[in-house]
Amino acid sequence: MSRHLLRGSAAIVGVAESDLGDVGPQRHSIELAAQAAIRALADAGLTTQDVDGLFGCVTGRFMTNLDLAEYLGIRPRYSDSGNIGGSSFLSYLLHAAAALEAGLCDTALIVYGSTPRADAHRKQPLSGMAERPNYEAPYKPRHPVSGYSLATARHMYEYGTTREQLAEVAIAARAWAQLNPVAFSYGKGPLTASEVLESKMVCSPLSVRDCCLVTDGGGAVVVTRAERARDLPKPPVYLLGAGEAISHRSISQMPDLTTTCAVESSSRAYAMAGVGPADIDILQLYDAFTINTIMFLEDLGFCPKGEGGAFVSEGRIAPGGTLPVNTNGGGLSYCHPGMYGIFTLIESARQLRGEAGARQQDGVELALAHGNGGQFSSQVTAILGTGATL
Repeated sequence: MSRHLLRGSAAIVGVAESDLGDVGPQRHSIELAAQAAIRALADAGLTTQDVDGLFGCVTGRFMTNLDLAEYLGIRPRYSDSGNIGGSSFLSYLLHAAAALEAGLCDTALIVYGSTPRADAHRKQPLSGMAERPNYEAPYKPRHPVSGYSLATARHMYEYGTTREQLAEVAIAARAWAQLNPVAFSYGKGPLTASEVLESKMVCSPLSVRDCCLVTDGGGAVVVTRAERARDLPKPPVYLLGAGEAISHRSISQMPDLTTTCAVESSSRAYAMAGVGPADIDILQLYDAFTINTIMFLEDLGFCPKGEGGAFVSEGRIAPGGTLPVNTNGGGLSYCHPGMYGIFTLIESARQLRGEAGARQQDGVELALAHGNGGQFSSQVTAILGTGATL
């Protein structure tokens, strides 16, 4: 099989978060996006004047890239702000690689910012009107948790997955967060199974501890062509493969509540990268809810369908386990400003560059980052590697 044109053609050269957590009512989403962008460019040894490709999503900004370009003082010649939910940023990475290969831009900046906690402090109403038609509306779902609860309940019914197994995901995420000084749950101590199981029920069978955090935050990723990346300060993190897939918009239209189209996105990513699940050293998964991690481990090929619950048991994905998953603490314990995907890329890059501090894993050469959008609606998988994997 011939080598894919995009395999290793582009590399991440800078990553950064904005201030995270509860930033206060005086801060806004575009400010956090810009803060992350400036930090990521500095990490890459570049400035805003180098940026000519802009890929962004900022909460509350209908024309995100117009606002970002104006705010940052840049004039991009290539722009993409298509929104497919929390997986958008991994999709942007794939699109950026294609644009770079085609010569449509030379330096791509991927940006995100959101302030749900700050918005709540200032009693800011949700922006936008309800989408119509909406055939689920008469049933008064509490989305997104209602949709993920449906998938959880079905998985439990079909495969015997237990709440205790779901709790293992939350416990592991908290343990990783204890190693990450900027994690929202850092310093809060370990999480126990009883704390998860006895926490307030939000939408059966998911309790508060099965649900992601609500934090403020932004992130940014800088991408260039591989040949240019080698001349920049930090070790390049190469995009080896990526794939995306969309299966539905409404949870009522999901073809199978226990299987996501991550099966398709990962198959495309593995094919482009020329690797398989057994080759991956570390995983960064979009864990908006505990069921996500279990289903993605199945759909990405790390265990058979229906065995995700057993797979995560006994600390397998926690610090010291056999498969490091969500080493920053994930959306469950690190941060979740509404769309988490960009943070899977940031943590993957740091692990591959050996910059993850106390949570750094040994011998990381291949990382898989996976984004999820909507209610298991869109899935994007990216496989990243060090220079040794080219």
